[in-house]
Amino acid sequence: MRKFDTRVQDLKYRVLREVAREAFAGTLTENVIDIPTRIIPGKEPTMRCCVYKERAVIGRQVKMAMGGHPDNPNVIEVIRIACEECPGGGYTVTESCRGCLAHRCKDACKFGAITFDEHHTAHIDKSKCVNCGACAKVCPYSAIANRKRPCQNACKIGAIKTAEDGTAEIDNNKCISCGACVYQCPFGAIQDKSYILDAIKILKAHREGSSTDRVIAVVAPSIASQFKYAKLGQVFTGLKEMGFDSIVEAALGADMVAKAESAELAEKGFLISSCCPSFVSYVGKAFPQLLPYVSQNLSPMAAISAYLKEQNPGCHIIFIGPCTAKKAEIKRETVRDFVDVAITFEELQALFDSLDIDITTLPEGTLDSASYFGRIFARCGGLSDAVAEGLKEQGITDFTLKPATCDGIEACRTALLKKNKGVLDANFIEGMACPGGCIGGAGCLTHGERNKVDVERYGLLSKKSIEDAISALDEENK
Repeated sequence: MRKFDTRVQDLKYRVLREVAREAFAGTLTENVIDIPTRIIPGKEPTMRCCVYKERAVIGRQVKMAMGGHPDNPNVIEVIRIACEECPGGGYTVTESCRGCLAHRCKDACKFGAITFDEHHTAHIDKSKCVNCGACAKVCPYSAIANRKRPCQNACKIGAIKTAEDGTAEIDNNKCISCGACVYQCPFGAIQDKSYILDAIKILKAHREGSSTDRVIAVVAPSIASQFKYAKLGQVFTGLKEMGFDSIVEAALGADMVAKAESAELAEKGFLISSCCPSFVSYVGKAFPQLLPYVSQNLSPMAAISAYLKEQNPGCHIIFIGPCTAKKAEIKRETVRDFVDVAITFEELQALFDSLDIDITTLPEGTLDSASYFGRIFARCGGLSDAVAEGLKEQGITDFTLKPATCDGIEACRTALLKKNKGVLDANFIEGMACPGGCIGGAGCLTHGERNKVDVERYGLLSKKSIEDAISALDEENK
């Protein structure tokens, strides 16, 4: 079974794997320049104009695998040499234009941007066009196309533009680090910085015995929809083989958040969720006036990590999940003391293979600590369901939950606009920046409709209530 959706992901993984392999062996410094040739051997190009450009691109990807540019605060960067200067320019009349008599496109344009030549073929004056798309909607031949870059199509908040040299450029003042552009770029020219070297430093010291500090993996519940070529329990065993002392479900943090956030909602009467770091970042950048409504609770990752740090002084915590924005979240002042490193499922696969850990050969480990409701945080609507359960379990009967469940950043924008205008018929906004929720995160190995089913099935394996899960955790650490 294929481990990744696309060749772009596979190439990124191979770079991460080779960097990790050299780092574990302690030979990265002397061998780093050999990695591009190792990945692109021979003289024949397979992807670009020549092998020399292919290797140059790989060289930049190696830099991203080693942390990227330190002077760029964003965890998402454009690899300019890899950007193929995709055709842009907005709406364009294609050869499909038949020179019809109706001229609906001209009538629909309020800016006088459309004219016709002697053959009655339409033309768009770019100096007048505002890219509203009205002409394209009414063309009977679908002859007007929107020539937007794939990354721009993927970015629903307008954070990507075309630079003077024709390459993509990210506006850090708008970017929310969701990684949608990373997944959709067909050339791998936009990538998230990797901090696997930080994770390897911790794991290597522990594996070699030079550090006795506990190393804990906090694993997002969306892992149930990943690594489909193996069994979930084998992934857990693989983490132990890698050097982790223990594995803790981030879903336990979700249980904590569900309990606290439901009580906070009942007290305040209206709340915006704080679980998705991209969504919270979007609120702060696009709707700063609504920030006071954002829950004061930490995200599930941060909540369980804070608890673990308190119970295990000196321990190292590595979060593993689908989210590129978590890499930015752990730099926040309110979170940075709790999580040492955040890596994605893509990076975890690279770590497994760099150590030659074949998880398909391992026995199945188990995790049975979180509730059903904590685990379904991974899919859109799961948080709202958990908050409803939190209200029920705490006996809060004088408050009725009316959630606005937002699937993707466009739905989030709509709900926030309605709240800003005072017309939102809801008292709780569940914001998920990625389509489908965390199961659609850019750091996933695969993205598909079945992922929601896999997470739901994983949730149903638990018979605990939210209160049971939290009480059991407290009991274990008395």
